[in-house]
Amino acid sequence: MSFKMDRVHVWACEVKDVPGGVTEKLSLLDRAGSNLDYVYTQRLPDKPGHGLLCVAPLVGAEQVKAAKGAGMNEVNEPIVMRVEGDNNAGLAHRLKHEWASANINLHGAILAVCGNKFIGYITFDSVDDANKAARILADLGVQKPYVANAKHA
Repeated sequence: MSFKMDRVHVWACEVKDVPGGVTEKLSLLDRAGSNLDYVYTQRLPDKPGHGLLCVAPLVGAEQVKAAKGAGMNEVNEPIVMRVEGDNNAGLAHRLKHEWASANINLHGAILAVCGNKFIGYITFDSVDDANKAARILADLGVQKPYVANAKHA
């Protein structure tokens, strides 16, 4: 199994929770040539009528200028990591079990599988937790994959 885990430098801003509220911000990034891998939105429960938009990556001065023009700022929290690699049955369970055993509390996670590969974005509360999680993922990558046995002794 092979895995890759990289830090995602996220830019974020508040948006109006109305149809087109996110589109207005994304159009500025589009015109600057942004090719976004990560777009995350959510409503702000403590501020009705508003939401949060997070995007990545932004590359170059023109894209950064567009982001700032859209009211976006680079954020340091939470720590967002992109993880991808070879998939096999039970991987999400084993990975999250190992992280929990190492006392890593996830801020959030979304993982998806396409064919025999997986990709996901995982948010951590601290850089230390993200680094610890990356080491655990690397250790899982050198272990033989679990193969379910149809016959039970």
